[in-house]
Amino acid sequence: MNKEIAIIEKNTLTALGLQMLLEELIPNIIIRIFSSFESLIDDTPDMYAHYFVSTSIYFEHTSFFLERRPKTIVLSAGEPQIQPGVPYLNTYQPQEKLIKAFMSIRNKGHEKSILHHKNYNAEKSLTTREIEVLVLVTKGLINKEIAEKLNISLTTVISHRKNITEKLGIKSVSGLAIYAVMNGFIDADRI
Repeated sequence: MNKEIAIIEKNTLTALGLQMLLEELIPNIIIRIFSSFESLIDDTPDMYAHYFVSTSIYFEHTSFFLERRPKTIVLSAGEPQIQPGVPYLNTYQPQEKLIKAFMSIRNKGHEKSILHHKNYNAEKSLTTREIEVLVLVTKGLINKEIAEKLNISLTTVISHRKNITEKLGIKSVSGLAIYAVMNGFIDADRI
């Protein structure tokens, strides 16, 4: 039985380009493209050997992909700050470099951290939970709503917000929203 790969990407050209590249590199693979997380869930989401997922979809549904971490590769549009241990492919690079990056991930089983961010600083990277809080803050939720949505205490939300502000040096919600959009954590039209 052939293995199947899911590409979860809103940008049709990116998804089709990646599909063509993967079909060249891995013959006899079945690749399915989903334009949204919801369409993946409507399918049979756990049947896939690998998930290639856009940064914004990954951060909106982090808990789903963290449970499938060894099978997940985030598609970045440049070099956003990805948390440690999450492999990713920079889709904004020449084909030769993209192929080398993919082969590197494949050779390592993409279970180890594959960070390509040249200025990566572990102290300033946000944790998964901090990114979830950041996304909800940019959507306009108040602390109490964030606590309820993430099933954590109000004090924990406040602590995460304080850590985000200290790590990024950004205090305003509008500044955090700009940061989240610029780093691909959320689409501008979802704010």
